[in-house]
Amino acid sequence: MTDPGRRWYDEEAGPLVRLYAVTAGRARPGGDRLDLMTVIHAVPPDAGRDPVLPPEQTAILRLCSPRPHPVADIASDSGLPLTVVRVLLGDLLEAGLIRATPPVPPAQLPEARILRRVIDGLRAL
Repeated sequence: MTDPGRRWYDEEAGPLVRLYAVTAGRARPGGDRLDLMTVIHAVPPDAGRDPVLPPEQTAILRLCSPRPHPVADIASDSGLPLTVVRVLLGDLLEAGLIRATPPVPPAQLPEARILRRVIDGLRAL
């Protein structure tokens, strides 16, 4: 039999919070789905408007404040699963605290032939 005062986790585990508690039970973000390569820009709050945010969203805003980050990097750097990050980003987007720039569709990228000519021209310099 185990000691009743003994905890089932160790001190290194830190505070344990279930992911559904972080997202208020939501598994999908409201609004548009954010692509892995969507770039997230932090938007400075309006003067006098200092929103109280959960620590996870505050960490995301701090991460994106110095420079924009793609959704995949935010998930990686925050240590949160991608689905949780997408829900939190959806909330921040709805609150107007971030701006999302979708990735450039492949059809709008320059042709490989043109890029090769540019590279050849640069090498010739």
